[in-house]
Amino acid sequence: MPPRIGPACPRDTLRKTACMDEIDRLSEFLQRLTPLSRSCLLSELERLELCGIDMPGLTDVLSRLRAEFRKDGANQARATSPSRYFFAPLELFLIDGAPEHANMGRISRNTLTPIWEWICRDLLPTMARDYIKAIGDQVAANNPKEVLKIASTFQTKVVKVLESTFASGQSAELARAKLAQYTASRSAFDDVRKMQHVLRAGAALPKFNEKLPEKITRFDDGKVTQITAQLDAFKKAHPEALPFALTLVARRLATPWQLVRLATKPAASKSPADVAAAPYACVVPMVLDRLDDKRLALRIALRHNRVLVARDLLTEIYDTEYALKVRIDGIEASEWGIRLQQLMDAIAALVSAEVSRFPSNVGHILGSRRLRSHDTLGGKLSYLAWKGRDAVQDGAAAIRKLIGQT
Repeated sequence: MPPRIGPACPRDTLRKTACMDEIDRLSEFLQRLTPLSRSCLLSELERLELCGIDMPGLTDVLSRLRAEFRKDGANQARATSPSRYFFAPLELFLIDGAPEHANMGRISRNTLTPIWEWICRDLLPTMARDYIKAIGDQVAANNPKEVLKIASTFQTKVVKVLESTFASGQSAELARAKLAQYTASRSAFDDVRKMQHVLRAGAALPKFNEKLPEKITRFDDGKVTQITAQLDAFKKAHPEALPFALTLVARRLATPWQLVRLATKPAASKSPADVAAAPYACVVPMVLDRLDDKRLALRIALRHNRVLVARDLLTEIYDTEYALKVRIDGIEASEWGIRLQQLMDAIAALVSAEVSRFPSNVGHILGSRRLRSHDTLGGKLSYLAWKGRDAVQDGAAAIRKLIGQT
């Protein structure tokens, strides 16, 4: 018998009507916001999504806001916006995602919109309004040199005001409270300080970047010595911007964990205490920050069933863990080691949850031992070779020290 064709179920009709009413209310609410506020809302919701926070209706709101700000031609619109010119010096240090840890030397892209809104509404409203108009006029006149000059002048003004703001604990806390009105990100206020350091360094960071090799495929002793000399000179002139110079070095390395060699090579030994006393010991927490970023990326990849992406991330994670344990003897007992173990436990939980979705007789690519290349015979031989080389170097250093004392 053919299916009966008749009026829709009243319950379904009511559900569809309620859904349409909700969509209309959502559209009306979004239209009441200024374009800047809608852009700020998009950044905040994307931050929450990347942090793994689920909210009812989040997908619908994100799709509507992305359709407005990420549609065809949006890149061109953003490229000519006043905020893009203002934040241009930060471009090499921006990271996508929503890290809520320190991330030394890097700034979250998602915090730029709320920071810009805070600058325009609270920090320098009159000057920001003049700057926006001046940029618009020069862009319309196709005068790029004048645009860069106007942006540089406004950057200098913002840096001076920030210096005054941070000089007092009371004014700094007031600024923190104001910024919190635009974002719930715990890292936003720290990103303001980072922005200040980058802008204050001016052309020094681009000049440092130009002197670096295009690609550092082998970060051997000679290259470490060369880069360390460049860092020493930069650090002397711009100590607060040093983490950003280290970030520029990390961008040139074949694998970011190699940054650790800047701390381990000059150290008296490979013990955590001696590495922590080295001039560039800060690279160790920087590597751990990047490991935490990969944990967040792994969680997102698994959520969207991107297994191959997750596999590559997991391989990099295991390689970083292995390198830290090889380069720093007894790291497990240090604060660095405690954080490393916490990260690896969280990563193991993600992998375990993913693998458990499949029957035990069905192998999962993330459960393969091949991802831990150092567990293979070749990996163990490499480990012994590294340890042997370290022992020879430590012995030679001890002999030189002994000769010097006699």
